[in-house]
Amino acid sequence: MTTLKKTTGVASMLMLTTALVTAPASAEVSDNVVRIGVMSDQSGPYADNCGPGSVAMVKLAVEDFGGNVNGTPIEVVVADDQNKPDIGAAQALKWVDEEGVDTIVGCSASSIAHAVNDIMRDKKKPYLVAGTASTALTNDACSPMTTNWGFDTYTLAKGAVASQMARGMDSWYFITVDYSFGKQWQVDATKFIEDAGGEVVGSILHPLGTTDFSSQLLQAQASGAKAIGIANAGADLGNLIKQANEFGIVAAGQQLAPLGILINNVHAIGLEATQGLVFSSAAYWDRDEDSRGLAERYSEAFNGKKPNEAQLITYSAVTHYLKAIAASGGDDGEAVMASMRETPVNDLIIKDAKIRADGVVMKPMLSSQVKSPADSKGDWDYYEMVGEIAAEDAWRSESESACELLK
Repeated sequence: MTTLKKTTGVASMLMLTTALVTAPASAEVSDNVVRIGVMSDQSGPYADNCGPGSVAMVKLAVEDFGGNVNGTPIEVVVADDQNKPDIGAAQALKWVDEEGVDTIVGCSASSIAHAVNDIMRDKKKPYLVAGTASTALTNDACSPMTTNWGFDTYTLAKGAVASQMARGMDSWYFITVDYSFGKQWQVDATKFIEDAGGEVVGSILHPLGTTDFSSQLLQAQASGAKAIGIANAGADLGNLIKQANEFGIVAAGQQLAPLGILINNVHAIGLEATQGLVFSSAAYWDRDEDSRGLAERYSEAFNGKKPNEAQLITYSAVTHYLKAIAASGGDDGEAVMASMRETPVNDLIIKDAKIRADGVVMKPMLSSQVKSPADSKGDWDYYEMVGEIAAEDAWRSESESACELLK
């Protein structure tokens, strides 16, 4: 069980106090515990993207809430989904049916997230998506119980393609991970490329967990495409970029164009190989005083590392969820979701963002570029903030959406 160790500052505590004092007099929390389940890859190829780091951030959010909601203690439980849909779905069912879990904070592979999305819809429990990039979760598979706090394949692809097309990178070849997440990412990016007058000259798939990308890179080189679009994540992304530099691809004139990258990927790969990459980010630890303060506490709790984009927005998701319990007076899923939508999101990372009916947290995205080694002041000082993409421009518009909740 998590208890309060310290607070973050006047602004943060005022926001929490406001939530607490507006709570109904008769609070009803099942089992007399607010139980938060954190589900993601804890030990495999995506573990650094969320994993133990997201668990640490959830605990910081709970700590900032005082370790309880209206006197009811908060408990955090963790599951390693192992990137396997059957394991993730079984754990989600066990949590809500047998172990009293009130919400799941998810950063799972898309196949797992879709299964959990269906379970949480049926069980009427909030599902806080904080790192899964499937656009379907707030599009054709949207649920009144699901919210997306960070990014999806649509927002990331749109920002990455716009940045590259502005540089004249109008011909693309894709190297894509062979499951639904990667394939949808490529589909989204292809639409933006073609809408902007560019073309995709070819693509090739690779299995999750690939360590040798020589075949894919040789075909990408042979295509003559100006940009090599990379639609994967985690360890796959790191291995591909490192090997692309060993092949001399950028030196020969082609541009690497990852559709998304997290700061822990940049840290693992190194600035020599990633300098100059442009993309859109959900958050950045060094953006302002609030984010820097949270990042410092995270570093103290997590081996000196700085939080990545998914871990930062995890803090927002959990904080807003706890405020909604405080305001609604209980952990009833539908009542909590109604409270979450009624109140703008305001915390150390996200400022004044509404939750749209389809579950999208309407926050802006950051246009980012990786610094050169000479420009970086040290470890984790990796991004140059090029600009901000307004939420209305970054996310799928309501008119484009297939979500029935918007109709």
